[in-house]
Amino acid sequence: MKRDHSGWFSIFSSTLTAVVVGFASTILVIMEAARNVGASPSQQASWAAALCFGMAATSFILSWRYRMPMITAWSTPGAVLIATSGTGITYSNALGAFLVAGLLMVVAGLIKPLEKAIEKIPAPVAAAMLAGVLLRYTLGVPGAAMAMPWAVLPLVIVFFGLRLSYPLYAVPVVVVLGVVLAAFGGGLTGDCCSFGITALEWTTPSFDWQTILSIGVPLFLVTMASQNLPGFAVLRASGYQPPVQPALLVTGIGSTLMAPFGSHAINMAAITASIVTGPDCHPDPKKRWLVAYPYLVLYGLIGLMAASFVHVLGALPKDLITAIAGLALFSPLMGGVTAMMKEPRDIESALVTFLVTASGLTIMGVGSAFWGLVAGLVLFGARHLIQRN
Repeated sequence: MKRDHSGWFSIFSSTLTAVVVGFASTILVIMEAARNVGASPSQQASWAAALCFGMAATSFILSWRYRMPMITAWSTPGAVLIATSGTGITYSNALGAFLVAGLLMVVAGLIKPLEKAIEKIPAPVAAAMLAGVLLRYTLGVPGAAMAMPWAVLPLVIVFFGLRLSYPLYAVPVVVVLGVVLAAFGGGLTGDCCSFGITALEWTTPSFDWQTILSIGVPLFLVTMASQNLPGFAVLRASGYQPPVQPALLVTGIGSTLMAPFGSHAINMAAITASIVTGPDCHPDPKKRWLVAYPYLVLYGLIGLMAASFVHVLGALPKDLITAIAGLALFSPLMGGVTAMMKEPRDIESALVTFLVTASGLTIMGVGSAFWGLVAGLVLFGARHLIQRN
């Protein structure tokens, strides 16, 4: 009996850590993405709530059905893509692109050759597209430090100090510290103390081909390459054999159903999954799937309180938000740059992808992430074709 209580305690504590790290690390990026496509405060709250409810439901369904800790998360690279490439796009058009990205995920789950084709996208090119998207966001940190040195510089020092010993907690601590500094420094603006139950807000999606190519297709590709594939790899590294097609179907359907409420993409978790898939969660691998229960409850509660989080975090000065979000994306950027430079023969095509994506150019109304991927794949294909001949 004592062992059971001990097991449940470790399961709950691991799940709580995963939820706190997952939510606090990039909720500000989600808010920036929502604001960039013109979402109102109530739509921003609905966006966050829809993601939380979708993650809670899909994680529970997959974990319970397949008896392994298959937790899901929102697409952080996808949110950065929207935050950097969504300027001028209407909220309803953005939702249409999200819906298309969700349907593409469903199709990938139904058609195995398509899934295999996505897996064959060269890793350096996929990593370069991710790094290019993230770079545009992290470049805002130095400017924010110049604008608000009294708040941003302490965050930078604390962030890199924690990364030396406790990297997992660096971002959550920085988020909390940022709110505290803003409160004591008089930096909070507007109504930051409005609390209540969050209501999902339906917005009928509209479909625009330029938005679909700028946001929808890159969102699908970056989510597959930078979230789903690493997520499956984490499960395999822990000794599980994840059902790839059912996972794509469930997350794709979840993304599609929640898109009209603001959810941009739900996918397999990678970083937070590593917290609940190891022996620290439970010594028995066959019982780690029980994280589905506390994960369902915790993210359900956070979803209900999403409006409160949006009010508090939305009251932060814009430069402080930029700094916190940029610091939160430092680790993914470092991983993307490392991966894109891993194969010496592919550095050229990866670098072209990176530069085009980071440039922010728009051609025929289509954003740079799409063109960066196209340029990198063309150069990659041409080089490998010539080498074969």
